Amino acid sequence: MNSPRFHLAIPIKDVAKAKAFYAEGLGCEVGRESPGAVIFNFYGHQVVAHVTQEHLTPQKGIYPRHFGLVFPSEADWETLLQQAQTQQVYFYQQPRHRFQGELTEHRTFFLEDPFYNILEFKFYRHWEAVFGGRELAEVGDHAT
Repeated sequence: MNSPRFHLAIPIKDVAKAKAFYAEGLGCEVGRESPGAVIFNFYGHQVVAHVTQEHLTPQKGIYPRHFGLVFPSEADWETLLQQAQTQQVYFYQQPRHRFQGELTEHRTFFLEDPFYNILEFKFYRHWEAVFGGRELAEVGDHAT
């Protein structure tokens, strides 16, 4: 039996630009598509990009809304980082190493797609910090 897959629907304005960012830029496999939507295999999860007529505006900072992945290995995180750099994808925030020496130590970077959707990619030095460390109060840092 397969494990559950995460599904996320995001707004876009143009299918071709979405494919350039997610498929060419991040290496996601393209699934079904129509003039109004395209499905991406986002590292085993389903991201569906729907064309909207609504006006899309940039967020002021990374909070409250962004999505992404937590990689199980630093090598996997590095591979995507190199892919994004090689493809010259827009970095909303450059790679950082946060909370060094703490349970919550991790490496992170943020990207922004052409439609102002912000994506974060992380690698935690201690895997148990992904859901553990409940005694700690740190959740994000409210950096922009």
